[in-house]
This record gives sequence, C-alpha cells and structure tokens, in this order.
Amino acid sequence: MPNQLKIKGRSFKLPLYLPDATRAVVRSTDMEDIKRTGIEALMVNAYHLMHNPGMSVLKKFGGLKNFMGWQGLLASDSGGFQILSMIYMNKSLGEVRDEGVIFKRQNKKYKLTPEKSIAIQFDIGADIMICLDDCPKGSASKEEIAGSVQRTIAWAGMCKAEYERQLASRKISQENVPLLFAVVQGGEHKDLREECAKGLLALDFSAYAFGGWPMGEDGKFNFDIVRYTASLIPEHFPKFALGIGKPQEIVEGFKMGYNIFDCVLPTRDGRHKRLYVFKKDPKEIDFQKEEKIYDYFRIGEEKYVRDKRPISEFCDCHTCQHYSRAYLHHLFKIADTAAYRLATIHNLRMYSMVIEGLRKL
Repeated sequence: MPNQLKIKGRSFKLPLYLPDATRAVVRSTDMEDIKRTGIEALMVNAYHLMHNPGMSVLKKFGGLKNFMGWQGLLASDSGGFQILSMIYMNKSLGEVRDEGVIFKRQNKKYKLTPEKSIAIQFDIGADIMICLDDCPKGSASKEEIAGSVQRTIAWAGMCKAEYERQLASRKISQENVPLLFAVVQGGEHKDLREECAKGLLALDFSAYAFGGWPMGEDGKFNFDIVRYTASLIPEHFPKFALGIGKPQEIVEGFKMGYNIFDCVLPTRDGRHKRLYVFKKDPKEIDFQKEEKIYDYFRIGEEKYVRDKRPISEFCDCHTCQHYSRAYLHHLFKIADTAAYRLATIHNLRMYSMVIEGLRKL
C-alpha cells in the first residue's frame, strides 16, 4: 500500500482525510482555521460549484484555490453523488440517461455529462478528480445496480478520454498532471463489484475509489463489501473510500487498504452539538487492535452548563486550549455562530489526530 501521494510536484503522506468543503468553504471556518487543525486536503463538489460561484468566476481567479485561499491538496467530486441524493430520491429533480444526467433546478434544466464534469474539474484546478459515476440508492434492485455498473464503466471511459483531451489542449506538463480516480460501484453484490472493478482496471486509471452507500439493509456499516471492493484493486494503487466515515470506520478502512477518506460527519456533527473525543491519550492507542478508539457527547446537554473542562484533555486544538465546555454550551444556547466554528475546529483536529496515529503504523 502506498504511503505517499505524489501529485503536481508535491508529496502528501498517506493516509489522508478530506473534510467537506462542497461549496468552497468548510462551513463556519476559514482556511487558516483548517490549516491549524492539521487538515491537508479538502473535498469540493463540481455540481454545486458550476452553479455558484460558476465557472466564469473561477476562471477569472485562475482556479478555486486562489478563489478560496487554500493552497493544500484539493479534490473535486464529480457530481455523481447528486444522482443519488437528488434524482434517485426525487425523480422530479432530473433524469439519468446513458449520455449523462439532466438536473432540474429552479425551473431550468442542466445537463452534466462525463465530459462536462471533467472539464469543470479542470477549471476548478483540482489535484484529484473523480469520474462521473452512477451511484444507485441502497434500496435499488440488483437489475438496477447492474445498469448503474454498466453506465459507470461507460462514463469512466468518456471521462478518461476527456481528461486526456484536456491535458493536451491545456498543454499541462507531466509534472502538473492531476490524478483521475475511477469509482467502483456494484452495491452489496460482489459479482457486480468485481465486474465494475475489472471494467475500470482495463481503462487504466491513476487510482480507484469505493463508491456507493456503505450501509447495509440493517443500517449497519457493511465492512464486508468495503473490504471486498478494496481487494479487487491491486495494492500499488491509491484507494479512496468515498463518503467513509466515522473515526473507527477510517481506522478499519485503512487496515483494509484504503488510504484516502472524505466525510461530512465531523463538520456537520460539530454544528449540531456532537463532539468527538478519544477514549484515552491517542499516543497510547493501538490503532491496529482497539475496537473503539473514540466516544462522543452532546454539548447542548444541561450537565455542561458549569463544566470547566475542555472538550477533550487529549486535544491541542484552538478550542480546547482556550475554551471550556461550559462556554461552548453557552454559545450554542444563545445560537451564536462562534459555537459552530469552535466545535468544527475541535472535531477536525480530532480527525487529523486519527490520521497522524495511522501514519505511524
């Protein structure tokens, strides 16, 4: 398994965790906050950015990094997950076709093809680009998932061809080439996962990703299908566990062979008063063996009104070094936006400390 990601003349240690910066911001924070947490990479979304601020604005700034003031690693999602979160959940919001996706937004129609998704990601200036994929909902039939696999492979081929056209037309030198990840779909069906992986490997991508909903029908994390998908990709490739996950899922995913992760949970949970804490000093945690490395609590509970302790005695983040649980409880109670910032800073630092622990294995 690779322990470094070399891209555009820079090297990044693996594993990496990428928080959600969908619309060019990690909500309630700025880029200096993010850097101080130890986060080195962000995930943005091509579908949302093409609407706001729009490609003309990003071209004016020479790419998203200049626009948002971020000089770390930047990954861009293709818009594939929006097929699941919007169209498959509400057919009035669009339609999936073999040549691409029609999104209906504010009484207008927008077509997102594999080629357009890649062109947008080049305009974004992403270091890591994701192929447009067809992400089925968890309740989809095997026949529907088989169709999504065929579409995902076909779209990946279109993405690869457009990627190569963009490299040539933009005259991008070899040392400045972004990485293009293909996404392995197939739901909970191992035969479809294998079919998808074989089809994508034949197209020869820089790296590969787990795609789809990792939760089983029982609502529990499906470690078996996530592990099986990793086993289908040769060890020398970087492997991106898209949408995964909770701290323990990142630990388990790393042991399976994944080395890049992204998830909205720590930032979303922070804004909703849910704070992550290590069960003991992370320097003493055996990440290979321990079944549960963390816990969480809800800062909005009344018992924290007079609590002088920091969120975590094991955390060196800005929040824990300067503020008490009682103060953060107070900020949430009066609905001051500083609460969102301070909670988000802590949760992201906790995640980056998990990554630091895994890098030592």
